[in-house]
Amino acid sequence: MSKETIGSGYQLERPIAIYYEHPDWFRPLFQQLDEHGVNWLKVNARHHHYDVASREREYSLLFNRMSPSAWQRGLGHGIFYTLNYLAHLEAQGVRVVNGCRCFAHEISKALQLSNLEKLGLPYPKARVINHPSQALAAADAIGYPVVTKPNIGGSGAGIARFNSKEELRAAVEGNRLHFGIDSTALVQEAFTARDGIITRVEVLGGKYLYAIRIHMTGESYNLCPADICQNTRGEELTRIACPVDAPKSGMKVEGYEAPKRVIEDVERIAELAGVEVGGVEYVIDERTGRQLYYDVNALSNFVADPVRVVGFNPYSRLADFLIAEAQRHEAGRSERVVARGGPR
Repeated sequence: MSKETIGSGYQLERPIAIYYEHPDWFRPLFQQLDEHGVNWLKVNARHHHYDVASREREYSLLFNRMSPSAWQRGLGHGIFYTLNYLAHLEAQGVRVVNGCRCFAHEISKALQLSNLEKLGLPYPKARVINHPSQALAAADAIGYPVVTKPNIGGSGAGIARFNSKEELRAAVEGNRLHFGIDSTALVQEAFTARDGIITRVEVLGGKYLYAIRIHMTGESYNLCPADICQNTRGEELTRIACPVDAPKSGMKVEGYEAPKRVIEDVERIAELAGVEVGGVEYVIDERTGRQLYYDVNALSNFVADPVRVVGFNPYSRLADFLIAEAQRHEAGRSERVVARGGPR
């Protein structure tokens, strides 16, 4: 494979791989990698396979963009496959961004809550259950209203709200609770966002990148920032990372400078979970005044029209990060080979 110069002083021998399954979400990143002139390729999770006996390191770096909501697009089997594939790559010494530990966290809301508890951070009261018959007892312990969430969700999939015991009992008896592909769910305290605002903090390399405030227009559980089509001034935003036929949510978004304490909390969450690129969402509960961290996303789609909203292009910074990590890892590998007396 020909070497390709992508920065000052080091040539990348192997391509950067973007492992993904959604056809639209990552177009802005693909564009940035092209513009940076880097050697990269797409790895489509939908039709992927690998040889566990192979010792060939095909990539300088692999960026995992597998989505927990893939089961909604007929690719639920790929979620568990991906855990095994990432573990295989890491065992071979491949640099994986958002690797196996991160993805295990991404596909388990239960694990996310355990990590928040470990860090001593506030979150909505919750119980983890594995059968619908357990839902009523869990809700009684928490107090109504509650929501039920599949452990493996994504894009708000499968979340349902119940304002009373009668509503939840009817859902249980009517077999209307859906726990998703691992038959595990949360029964969780339902909060009311103060002023209808959800705050999302994004990290890159595990460090604070930017924050946005999402102004909701009703009860919605899909808060993908790439889908939001207006800023708080009512101006239309260009949505470049979502399907062209995606419905407009009516939500509005604005850039926000997160408080220092929140930034520290989010970076601690990212470090414990192994999330290098992702977002953490929190809310101020109208009823109690408590700040609650309630969702951690390793598959993060940046905000629509980011230059207008947050003042810079995060996709460009993401491309810079991936290139720098690929260079660093390849350079380190070359140094180790030389130290062992092998060929460069």
